[in-house]
Amino acid sequence: MPELKSLSQEAIPAALEKAERYRLLNEPGEAESICLDILATDPQNQAAIITLLLAITDRFSKGYGVSDTPANQLLARIKGEYERAYYSGILAERRAKAKLAQGSPGANHYAYDELCEAMRQFELAEKIRPPGNDDALLRWNTCARMMTRNKLAAREEDRSEPVLE
Repeated sequence: MPELKSLSQEAIPAALEKAERYRLLNEPGEAESICLDILATDPQNQAAIITLLLAITDRFSKGYGVSDTPANQLLARIKGEYERAYYSGILAERRAKAKLAQGSPGANHYAYDELCEAMRQFELAEKIRPPGNDDALLRWNTCARMMTRNKLAAREEDRSEPVLE
């Protein structure tokens, strides 16, 4: 593999804009590559970490066999408590959406569990949100509507008693 070229510190703001543009153009692979270049130059760049996390999770619904391990590793690198809770919610919400899109057996139960986790994270974020920032509340409402629209519910627990011999 050819040796990768290094991005200059001065180029990071423009590179972040390009990464976001590629995400909006539904090109998560390009956004991911740019973020990796930024992080090679500035490993703690929070905007690049978050954009990379979003680019990775953009792939969940595309049918790629994408593991959420890299996304979880990126979550651990997010510094703010609010941001970590908020993006944990985003990760769970996107896993739920991807599972619903697959339509596989058990998808609705899995999606329900993931949406519950997302809503729990959004509630944590809502409690510590900056003034005037209701993003977590908006995401919580989206999850609630998704549950209603897809008629998602908790699994019924097996309440039968074990047979004693």
